[in-house]
Amino acid sequence: MSESAPLRGIKVVELGTMYAAPTAGRMLRDFGADVIKVEDPSTGDYARQWIPQKDGLSLGFSRLNAGKRSVGVDLRNQEGRELVKRLIADADVVVESFRPGRLEEWGLGPDELHAINPGLVIARVSGFGQTGPNRLLPGFGTVAETASGFANVNGWPDSPPTSPPFGFADSIAGLSAAMGVSMALFNRGRTGKGEVVDVALYEPLMFIVGDMFLKYTALGEIQQRIGNSTGAASPRGIYEAADGKFLSIAASNQAIATRLFAAMGRAQVIEDPRYATNAARLEHNDEVQAMVIDWCKSLPRNEILTILEKFEVVCAPVNDASDVVADPHFRERTLVEITGNEILRNTLMPGPVLHMSDYAGPTYDGVPTVGEHTREILGSQLDLGDDELDRLADAGVITA
Repeated sequence: MSESAPLRGIKVVELGTMYAAPTAGRMLRDFGADVIKVEDPSTGDYARQWIPQKDGLSLGFSRLNAGKRSVGVDLRNQEGRELVKRLIADADVVVESFRPGRLEEWGLGPDELHAINPGLVIARVSGFGQTGPNRLLPGFGTVAETASGFANVNGWPDSPPTSPPFGFADSIAGLSAAMGVSMALFNRGRTGKGEVVDVALYEPLMFIVGDMFLKYTALGEIQQRIGNSTGAASPRGIYEAADGKFLSIAASNQAIATRLFAAMGRAQVIEDPRYATNAARLEHNDEVQAMVIDWCKSLPRNEILTILEKFEVVCAPVNDASDVVADPHFRERTLVEITGNEILRNTLMPGPVLHMSDYAGPTYDGVPTVGEHTREILGSQLDLGDDELDRLADAGVITA
């Protein structure tokens, strides 16, 4: 790992599975942490079974776990739990995603872990959080997307509530957990004490849709599905060009709206009282949208984008995966390759979610098999010899 990595020297023990907690682990690993992923010795993280796969390797698992080190330990076994306690004794961070109360049942709750490691930061990711009436309910991303109110406002007026076709809530929760860990580590530098970071899957997503709750409590209005609009600015949306390709346009302030109408050859529209302000345009949004739709349908997409860029109107093509991979901007700045794995040779995925001036970023050197690093880590960090490792493996406590 680069000497300039901001989290270099931070040891993370990841007890999380599936999506959100491993996303947090990946965020920490992206910036230099050594992430030791503890997996069930027989099955591993269930995300290893996710589809799509290439030659038996889950692509989704690979994206979240490349570059981590895997230790196979059975947490249902008392000896296994003792091994994990010893791993945690000198760790900086634990990331976990069990249902609230499970770690306490196993003797691995915050009280027990802070007794052996007072500076430990513990990030707990669960469906509904560690407190509150619903804390014991199971929760995956789909539940968070519906319970938070997001699905109810996502889609078109004549379509049912819609969840996204990817791990939206999980990803945001994982990013939030990583941010919480970073703040807790910073605070530990001042106090010397670790703390618990409590992340509910739905809460970061509820923050994103938070205006709908203000709208209801302040105005008594329940926000409904409105398609590509936000209900806050006009014109805004996704539009079809003459060649059948799509693009987005966001005239989210007065200056951009003025330039958009000029780009369309209708500069005088902004002087019409019906369209002169954002509030007026929203009141007459159907008419405004009809103007933009008609103009877009008169020209091919590339010509529209060229015109809009000339007039400094915020716009972009609606890209599919092939468009993104072919774009030189994304290839230079955003997309990275998983190295050291023949199955994934030449495959690309998004790299770190932000860039730092003094840190070039990580490499993604291989996807660990279940327990691939068990002997290496338990031997070097816990001083276990080959005979003891063999005994533990024969007993099913570890994969080695």
